[in-house]
Amino acid sequence: MSDVTRSRDGRPVHHRLLSATAGFRSWWERRHGHAPPTSDTDARPPLAAGQQAGLSEAVAPVVTGATLMWRMRTTVKDAPGSLAALCTALAEHRVDILSLQTHPLAEGTVDEFLLRAPEELPASEIDRAVSEAGGTGTWIERGDAHDLVDAPTRILGLATRTALDAAELPLALRQLLGRCTIRSLPAIAPGSGRAQESAPVEGALEDTVMRLRAPEGGVITVERPYLPFTPTEFARARALVELDARLGPRIPRSQDVLTLPEGNDITVRRADGGDLRAAKAMHDRCSARTLSMRYHGPVGDADRYLKHLLSPSFGRTLAAQTASGRLVGLGHLLWDGDETEIALLVEDEWQRRGIGGELLRRLVDMAAGTGCENVYVVTQSSNTGMVAAMRGLELPLDYQIEEGTLVITARLDEVAVASRAARMRSAGLTE
Repeated sequence: MSDVTRSRDGRPVHHRLLSATAGFRSWWERRHGHAPPTSDTDARPPLAAGQQAGLSEAVAPVVTGATLMWRMRTTVKDAPGSLAALCTALAEHRVDILSLQTHPLAEGTVDEFLLRAPEELPASEIDRAVSEAGGTGTWIERGDAHDLVDAPTRILGLATRTALDAAELPLALRQLLGRCTIRSLPAIAPGSGRAQESAPVEGALEDTVMRLRAPEGGVITVERPYLPFTPTEFARARALVELDARLGPRIPRSQDVLTLPEGNDITVRRADGGDLRAAKAMHDRCSARTLSMRYHGPVGDADRYLKHLLSPSFGRTLAAQTASGRLVGLGHLLWDGDETEIALLVEDEWQRRGIGGELLRRLVDMAAGTGCENVYVVTQSSNTGMVAAMRGLELPLDYQIEEGTLVITARLDEVAVASRAARMRSAGLTE
C-alpha cells in the first residue's frame, strides 16, 4: 500500500512535494474559492423558540412558531445609544438576541450576536434593519445549537483539547475563529533544507490575515478573506499558540494490538518525532517503486520529509509495528489548509496483508471525529492498492484525474460514517 503527500492546488506549503500541473491547479481553484458559500443565507430546519436574552422586557419580542438561528457581526460607533438603537431595530422585527460579544476597535466596536429570528424573515431584511440602525460592515450567517455555548466555556474546552494533543492546535484555531484557512509552514523547508519566512515573536495581524510564530519555529497563517479579524480574536489565537509552545511535543500514548488474517499481531499507535529513526529504517527496507509512489519525488529525498510529517503540528500519524517493535507502516492525517489529506506507506514485505486498509480506516474515523466533511488522497492512477482501499471504506467517493495524477475524495457525512462503522463491527474488522 502506498500513496503520496501532495497538495491538490500545487502550491508549495508544508508537506507538498511537487507542483501540480496547470490543469490540475485550475480544477482545484474552481472547486475552492475564498468567498463564503452562497447557501449561508438559505433556509434551514426550524428550531424551537427559546426565551429572550439580551433585550429588556420593554422591547423583547415574543417569537413563536418556526425560527432560524443566525450569527451576525456588525460595527457600530463607540457612542452612547448605538447598541440600544441596534437592539431596538432587531426587536421591531421580532428578532431574539441570545448572546452578545463586543470587540473594541480604535474607532467603533464590532458587536457579535447570536440571533433567533422568525423563519420567514430573510437574512437580507435583518441586514437592512441593522444598516438603518447604524451598523456597518455587517456579516450574517446561519448558526446552530453549538453556538449557544458561551465563549469562555468554549475557549477553555479548546485549550484542554490542545493540552492533551499537539495535533489539535489547527483544529482548535479553526473552531475558535470560525470558517478560515489555516496553514503551517515549517522554519526549514522539507527537502531543500532552506530557511523559510517566519513571523514576529508577537505575531502579526493584517486585516483578514494573522501570522503567528509556531511552537517549533515556523509560522502559522490564518486567513479569513470574508471577515477581518479583531484584536480580541488575535489575542485569543496567540494565547492558544503560546499554550501549545509551553507544553511542548505531546501525543496520546494509547495503542491497540490487532491480529492480521494470517495470524500475526500488529500494534497500531500514534507516532511522532521520537519515531524518526525507526521510520528512516523502514524507508531503507522499502523498494524504490514503493517510495516513489508514496512521495512522487526523488527517492533519495524521501528521508528529508519524515521529520516534518511526524510532527504533530501538521497532523496526526499512526504507526504499525510488529511484536518485535519493527515499524512496518505509517499513515498520516495532514491538515491541508481547510482540507484534510491522508497518505500511507507500508513496507513492501508487509503489503497486501490488510495493514494499509486498517490504517486508512482509523485515519478516516479520526477525521470524522474532528468534524471534517471529507478527506482526500493524491496518488498515481496505477496505484490499484490505494484505489481498492478507498473503495473498501464504503463511503461516497469522488474521482478526479489529470495527467496520471488521481485524487480520490471520500465524503464523511455522519450517516455514511456510522453505517460503515456498523458494517465493520458486524464483520469483526474493529478491535
